[in-house]
Amino acid sequence: MPSFPNIDSIEHLYFGKNPYLDAWILYFMTENGIDYSSSPEKNASPEQLRFMVDLDEDRFFAPCSDWMLFNLLNIDRSDALLSEYKLQWKKYVFLVRSYIKDSYTRKKIIALSRHKFHQVLETSFLIPSRLIKQLITIFLSQCAIEDPLFAQKCEMNRRAYDFLHGHEFGAFINACPRRDLPCESISSLRWSLNLLELKRLMSASLCNEIWQDQTLDTPLIILCDRLFASLGEVGDQLRPLLDPDLRGRLNILFLPDRAGGLVFDIEIVKVLNMLGHRVILALKSGFYFDTTSLWDLGSDPILSEIFKSSYLVDKKDISKKDLLNIINTHGFVTIGDGTRERLNLYRTSLTFARAWKECDVVIAKGERNHRRLFLNSYQFTRDIFFFYRAGDRVEVVVKPKSARVRKYSEKDIMLMADSIIATMRKKRLSGEMVVFYSGIIGSIPGQTKMAIKLLNVFVEYLRKKLEGALIINPAEHFAPGMDGDDLMYMWERVQRSGYIDVWRFQTVSDIEKSFELLGEKVPSVWTGKDATYSTGCTKEMGIALSVQKEHPEMQIIGPDPVNFFRRKEYGVGKYFDAGLHADFSRGLGHSPAWSEDALE
Repeated sequence: MPSFPNIDSIEHLYFGKNPYLDAWILYFMTENGIDYSSSPEKNASPEQLRFMVDLDEDRFFAPCSDWMLFNLLNIDRSDALLSEYKLQWKKYVFLVRSYIKDSYTRKKIIALSRHKFHQVLETSFLIPSRLIKQLITIFLSQCAIEDPLFAQKCEMNRRAYDFLHGHEFGAFINACPRRDLPCESISSLRWSLNLLELKRLMSASLCNEIWQDQTLDTPLIILCDRLFASLGEVGDQLRPLLDPDLRGRLNILFLPDRAGGLVFDIEIVKVLNMLGHRVILALKSGFYFDTTSLWDLGSDPILSEIFKSSYLVDKKDISKKDLLNIINTHGFVTIGDGTRERLNLYRTSLTFARAWKECDVVIAKGERNHRRLFLNSYQFTRDIFFFYRAGDRVEVVVKPKSARVRKYSEKDIMLMADSIIATMRKKRLSGEMVVFYSGIIGSIPGQTKMAIKLLNVFVEYLRKKLEGALIINPAEHFAPGMDGDDLMYMWERVQRSGYIDVWRFQTVSDIEKSFELLGEKVPSVWTGKDATYSTGCTKEMGIALSVQKEHPEMQIIGPDPVNFFRRKEYGVGKYFDAGLHADFSRGLGHSPAWSEDALE
């Protein structure tokens, strides 16, 4: 019997180190429905994951806590894992019995779900949160209820809204601070007052008793005040993250938790807006118990009221350019995370991944988000501020972004673009011709280094051949840490500057000449290729035709434009067609033969 390697740290989980570990990871991914190669239309690609998680090449990312993964790694099912499964099962059965009144349908759903549950217990490969997701799918498919907890969530929001606008809370939130509040300067005093309001709102947003249907011995405002007192000197953690005098205007991604508390989360957003920050709030994209979803915004009158000032993005695959335009125009933006389960970065939408990438800080509320993002060994690409309730206390913790990650802000990218534009303008004024050369870079998986080599050798050939011409070669402007999204955003600004005289697109003969200059034969993978094969070049041809309408004197040289528009959308973070990677992987046999669970 082959031996399974001893795993003493999640940080040691890499593909390519042990064939039996590889097999376990691949089976784990397919059982949990998170394998990109099997279902690229449902799961994040490795590049999309790297927008959010700092991952080395071939490192495995598990969408759960270290504790959970260690339990799943055990060949023998642990009692702790069994307890987690039973907890999810009880939660599910309670849901079915509470909201399916017809006895026949109720028995059928529970019996059907029990088959799935017993199957999971036999193998113990499924993350419990993925189990409940699959069980909920069974529930929703077998009954006509879209959201069984909608009325309950509406009531939770109404209670929270009434308390927010009540006299007691008004006195609590507006109470003057103690007289010894430090005042080194007006700006520091302003921050202290904003911090005080944030702390009070954070306390209220975690005071579940406000929106729960229960009889209390202690007044609600006293409970809020106790939670507020437990926060202590949280300013030491918040100021380096959020003080506009220290960090300037920020983009913040806010991950809320449950209904009811969301009413106070919107008040937190207002304070952040008042500080000059822009906030993207990510709701669920479908039913997930008492968590608010995008569906609720148009049906719950309380949510319709408090979200009036928010710009709603319901598109799952928004482009970087469009997202930045929206963020720059609207201080408060609402998106869906693309899921109906506990935060699972594999299943989040392209819009969510880009929102994470474009933000400076992530605020993650609630114990569930804390487990997913803090209680593991992974480093993330953005600073994450957590606040959640633990008993009678509010716990606050910060997980700094990986030290290896550099964020290219919109300003950084625009400065790089403007530097290139300034060179183009200078050359144009001196009488030189400006030529932009577009060619394949990443559209042939595994050939990116060769593609750059071909571009470089051919552009050098053109520079020697063409007198008085500035030839711009995109391959010469790569910067460490920039991905396809960043580069396309930068180059579009350059391309629309109006300083291009000739826009040349790579042809078959260009590629053949490049290999000739290298002293090599054209390999089969490059035979017959030209710019029409490239997703990036296809986008650029669209831009070129648009620019030519404004500047008719610009020449476009290369393949016929009609041959370009057959490529699919960019793969997020890639330099090539979204559909190519999965097809290429399947062709090499890198993905398992079985497909994802139909319940997904």
